[in-house]
Amino acid sequence: MEDASILLVDDEIAIVKMLETVLKKEGFNQIYKAHTAQEALDVLHNKTIDIILLDVMLPDKSGFDICPKIRELSNAYILFITAKVSDLDVLTGFAMGGDDYVTKPFNPLEIAARIKARLRRKQALTERSPVKMKLQPSNRYEFDRFIVDESAGELIVDGQTVACPAQVFLLLLHFCKNMNVVLSKSQLLEAVWGYNQFVDDNTVTVHIRRIRERIEDNPSNPKHLVTVRGLGYKLVNGKAL
Repeated sequence: MEDASILLVDDEIAIVKMLETVLKKEGFNQIYKAHTAQEALDVLHNKTIDIILLDVMLPDKSGFDICPKIRELSNAYILFITAKVSDLDVLTGFAMGGDDYVTKPFNPLEIAARIKARLRRKQALTERSPVKMKLQPSNRYEFDRFIVDESAGELIVDGQTVACPAQVFLLLLHFCKNMNVVLSKSQLLEAVWGYNQFVDDNTVTVHIRRIRERIEDNPSNPKHLVTVRGLGYKLVNGKAL
């Protein structure tokens, strides 16, 4: 976990210092700081970041506004930090490319715990053996127009690497590791998000849509990530290499 790089983006210097102090005590040593949206983008142009703690209310642009730009530069896990608490704000954060959400005031130890839980789930998911597949785990999954490369952490569609938020990629990877297996929303929530008060069935629906928008010729009539009415979803028409 200590190798994970973290970017703190908040215009409140006291909050940034507090998070930096706590995270370093928890064993995270690669910590970068930004106080504006532009500073955050500058860091992402020059550094590879694993986790981004992103305040929504920044002085130049909102965290929601820059999230799509961040997604062009990075597949980092984005945790929004904000005083806003409405369901609409939470869903907006997910729709713009965020992965998780915490409201102010918060306990910095909770932030550290969420980051560690996220890294554990990512490691467990990438190490988990596929269901009903080869004995040797695969790390590359090919379909007619897209490839999921686990080792590189990349989604390649029509020969081009496509920006993919961390949770979207992990959800797609989980489907790949369980090819042709029907997975319920509750199974997907547990496997990819774990227990989280801000995540519910609608979060899965949103992320399924985001996957389909990337991999399907016609997201409204999917042929790869299909709905099994009353049961859940399954990924079909692919092969593990």
